[in-house]
Amino acid sequence: MFKRFSINYMVLLFLIDSVMVQMGLAWAIHLRFIIPFGQEVRPEYIPHWMYVPNLSMYISVGLLWAALFLFFSCYTPRRIIFWIDEFQRIVMAHTVAALSLAGLLYLANIPLLRLIFVYFYTLTLVMLLGYRIVLRVWHRLQSNGNTSIARILVVGAGPIGQEIVSEFKRQQWPGIEFVGFVDTALFKQDTHVLGLPVLGKLEDTAEIVRRDHIDEIIVALPREAHTHLANLVARLHELPVRLRIVPDYFDLAYHGATVENLGGIPLIGLRDPAIDGVQRFAKRLLDILVSLITLLITSPLLALVALLIKLEDGGPIFYRAPRVGENGKLFHMLKFRSMVVNADQKLTENVQPEKSASALFHKKPNDPRVTRIGRFLRRTSIDELPQLFNVLRGEMSLVGPRPELPMLVKEYENWQRKRFAVPQGITGWWQINGRSDNPMHLHTDQDLYYIQHYSLWLDLQILWRTIGAVIRGKGAY
Repeated sequence: MFKRFSINYMVLLFLIDSVMVQMGLAWAIHLRFIIPFGQEVRPEYIPHWMYVPNLSMYISVGLLWAALFLFFSCYTPRRIIFWIDEFQRIVMAHTVAALSLAGLLYLANIPLLRLIFVYFYTLTLVMLLGYRIVLRVWHRLQSNGNTSIARILVVGAGPIGQEIVSEFKRQQWPGIEFVGFVDTALFKQDTHVLGLPVLGKLEDTAEIVRRDHIDEIIVALPREAHTHLANLVARLHELPVRLRIVPDYFDLAYHGATVENLGGIPLIGLRDPAIDGVQRFAKRLLDILVSLITLLITSPLLALVALLIKLEDGGPIFYRAPRVGENGKLFHMLKFRSMVVNADQKLTENVQPEKSASALFHKKPNDPRVTRIGRFLRRTSIDELPQLFNVLRGEMSLVGPRPELPMLVKEYENWQRKRFAVPQGITGWWQINGRSDNPMHLHTDQDLYYIQHYSLWLDLQILWRTIGAVIRGKGAY
């Protein structure tokens, strides 16, 4: 992203990565015969290339890792500004490279000892991530205003500009120095924002660029101030400075916006699927595997619960609740019936007219409509197990915002409808932070947090914490 230091820094990363991969391979081979772990390997069974490593092996491994690291944009500055993005790309590229190596060796009928493969993968990954951590920490400690190579001026000292500066400071990308702001507001002149000076007005930008040797300008103006943009670009046209614009459309976006190029025309995507591509595939695979295994293990329990419900009052075993799913699609969510027959009708007959729909259907402790077996099912969350069939049918996911009643959705404000951008779930961020204690419609912000920070790792964390919440009986009644 930042012209002068980017190439040198990327070349440095590439060279260090190449050395780390070769070191990891050499150490893994030696460790296999030093660490007393696993079965003893007799010399006559050791492949010659492992016992006496040759140059062609190191070249092949180096080329494979270099190609995949380039493919995953591990050396593209704008892709790895933030440490979490950089580390995710390193882990993905290294994992794919290791699996590719194993596959190539298998196809070539070349034996590979499993422990060597494990040592190589682990050691190399630790080294690749470790030295990057050291570089970022070193830069954080050394940042004193004298080590900058890219000097940046931010046009706009409002919330957008402040967020840009704060995010870059959190990430500590090497070589960046924010010189200050310029802004249209007169009251901000000669003040400081986030510890940076407001150096002048928009019409002063060209002079500030020359005086303070600015390398790059980031325009972070609100939409109503974009009328000044054409004049600003005209003033900077002949100056050797890069110009980047942050569009003020984030209040319209459901989650991270995307930028595409169509014949030189930039297209800003505000409403791409929140979970797409590999993440969607991985989430669906997790849903199917966990649901099938859980249903198989709990099948005797499910049969017993069905029998007890039938014996208690002779009513239906399942309760089919209309719910709003992903993208507003209606479906029927399955639960073991935990209330008396016609419980919804009895509730509406005895409710006070002024009660809202949200207050009407929020779970209450000691609800008289709950049956004896129903109290146990609710306390242990066993009544939710039939929703695994909804998951298998693709109507729900294991993790996601809780499906809501259609009549409650009608009361939603527009921002609350963003929760339907992902599959609705059996459990989610909202449930593990209170379960039935919190009405869904009042905690949509927690669902939006899940959507904006989605990852498969977050799903696994929520599933793990759900088990603890169920065991403790937190918020269940």
